Amino acid sequence: MIARVARTGALPHPRSLEARGRTHLSDGMLRAVAALATAAVVSMLVVVLFEVVRGGLGAMSWAFLTEYPRRGMTEGGIFPAIVGTAALTLLMTVAAVPAGVATAVYLTEYASPRSVTARLVHVCIANLAGIPSIVFGLFGLGFFVSTVGRGIDRVAYGGTITYGQPCLVWASLTLAILTLPVVVVSTEEALRAVPRELRNASFALGATRFQTIVRVAIPEAASGILTGGILAVSRGAGEVAPIMFTGAAYYLRELPTHLNDPFMNLGYHVYVLATQSPDVDRTKPLLYATVLVLLGLTFILNLLAISLRARARRRLEDHG
Repeated sequence: MIARVARTGALPHPRSLEARGRTHLSDGMLRAVAALATAAVVSMLVVVLFEVVRGGLGAMSWAFLTEYPRRGMTEGGIFPAIVGTAALTLLMTVAAVPAGVATAVYLTEYASPRSVTARLVHVCIANLAGIPSIVFGLFGLGFFVSTVGRGIDRVAYGGTITYGQPCLVWASLTLAILTLPVVVVSTEEALRAVPRELRNASFALGATRFQTIVRVAIPEAASGILTGGILAVSRGAGEVAPIMFTGAAYYLRELPTHLNDPFMNLGYHVYVLATQSPDVDRTKPLLYATVLVLLGLTFILNLLAISLRARARRRLEDHG
């Protein structure tokens, strides 16, 4: 302010000083509110994790992770649920990510933003994102199990019930549809963030649109695409309502080895322990331990996806 007075020979207007003071006060209040909101969210997360760890750490053991449940879920382990959750998440990711990326590529690279088709697809994606998960379960039961599965049985198996029943493949496809909007939106935003100059340079060198998409746009947007995959894995791994109707089983003595096998799931196992156990107090440590394993498995899957994203980003930077 002294330098300004020396240059101009005039003092700042009192109203400008008052407005500047109000701006600083507003900034301070906004920072305080943001800090309080952040502290509240972190505190709730810490409390939840503390309760889960405190309640389940005592029941954690190698036997708990590798054995089958026994005696009405009051003893034993959760090995079938771990295997079923991993298989379900893997198949869901294989089904959802390519379809979501292909949809986003069409919307950003081929369809006109003002076209009726693009608007219709955006409306459908928005509606999918707002549908309750229980509705996806009923849809999977009615469409995949009753219609597609029984149609396959009539054509390929002479009416013998093979795919016309709740099983791993239908549960995975149901979760893939549920997580599809997450992949589409994140991939679309990542592709739109790729500079137009890179595409123009590729076209100037004689590349086709398909070559430009595969060799320029998608590699540049790889981190955003993997982010969508991470979010899809995080949501799908913990969903229970859709798989209750499409493949999750109360208890199984065998692991799923085929796509048409039912499976156990950690999320559904938590629901069973919390609502169907004959002795709630006795199964409470197993319940908390199962939740702890589910959180750990989700964390590992996210960590794997994050490491793949970081590796793709480093590779892109090295080639750049």
